[in-house]
Amino acid sequence: MRHTFLLSLLARCGLFAACLLSVSSAQAQWATVDWTIAETLLAIDAPVSSVAQQSDYHDWVGEPRIPDNVSDMGLRSQPNLELLAQEPPEQTLISPMFVGLTPRLEKIAPVTLFSLYAPGTDTWQEMQKLTRQLGELTEHQPQAEALIAETHALMANLRESRPLSQADIGPLLMVQFMDARHVRVFGENSLYNAVLEQLELPNAWDQATNAWGFALVGVEALARYPEATLVIIDPLPAGVEEQLAKSGLWQQLPSVKQDKLVHLPPAWSFGALPSSQRFARELTTALEKAPAVNL
Repeated sequence: MRHTFLLSLLARCGLFAACLLSVSSAQAQWATVDWTIAETLLAIDAPVSSVAQQSDYHDWVGEPRIPDNVSDMGLRSQPNLELLAQEPPEQTLISPMFVGLTPRLEKIAPVTLFSLYAPGTDTWQEMQKLTRQLGELTEHQPQAEALIAETHALMANLRESRPLSQADIGPLLMVQFMDARHVRVFGENSLYNAVLEQLELPNAWDQATNAWGFALVGVEALARYPEATLVIIDPLPAGVEEQLAKSGLWQQLPSVKQDKLVHLPPAWSFGALPSSQRFARELTTALEKAPAVNL
């Protein structure tokens, strides 16, 4: 009888401990100052407690949208540590750009560093690696693998169902405006270029890029690629559209004169698989709607 009672007690204790572990795991929340990490966490349905600079996230990243119950910890470079400390996360996740914040963030919760866009790496493979790392950390491995599979399927579908050939589309110049006279042009090591490779579309930019996959150039540099279609990715800085309408330099660019332009909504240029999906869909749709720009 006594043995039966002890076994019953141990069983109940074991069940109680398992319940505690389950509750603890369910309540684990993750915070980040990095938008690439944020979009990936949201895409794999990991519980997120805080993301920095959310209004700008929605301007530059677009999707996945940040839920209303996720707190905004302020600027990415200067997070509100008092707000973060009110509900400390399981961990705060950062990228190398924000490594200087580590000593302060560690006073609230452990900090884990994730890298992407490292020199000499394959951006497409690195995006998948990051997805798996975050899936493992948050115990959302099935969701991470599903995101990877979904991305591969999307790229294959867009590539194989494209009504226009490479010859019809021609080379693309992918740019984001810094001001009315300067743009980032994206090439090797960039998310946009990785997507073009998956879609088997040509990138016109053949010059060197930095570790993030872009070169900062004057608008006049775009004139060297008269055969290219300009792919302009939002957001545009305030006033730039009006300034370009009055700019003789811009109006004389071959791509502008020939109306070889497509304009896309935001897709985070330094993002991961969610931004890759968004950029691929938006680019394909824009090219299909405006085939004449490539003639």
